[in-house]
Amino acid sequence: MSKETLKPFTVYLEDEQLEALEKMAKELKQTYGQRWTKGAVIRLALSQFFTQRGQI
Repeated sequence: MSKETLKPFTVYLEDEQLEALEKMAKELKQTYGQRWTKGAVIRLALSQFFTQRGQI
């Protein structure tokens, strides 16, 4: 199994998007009992987006 490497990247978001990320991170923490960062939520959302389109 290969280790995932994260690379820094800047993302500009609208206020509503940032609020939604923070809310989802809190919901995921409650559901799974572990801390979720906004970056982790973004990675999860992008993975789902690209998977649905058959790109990853």
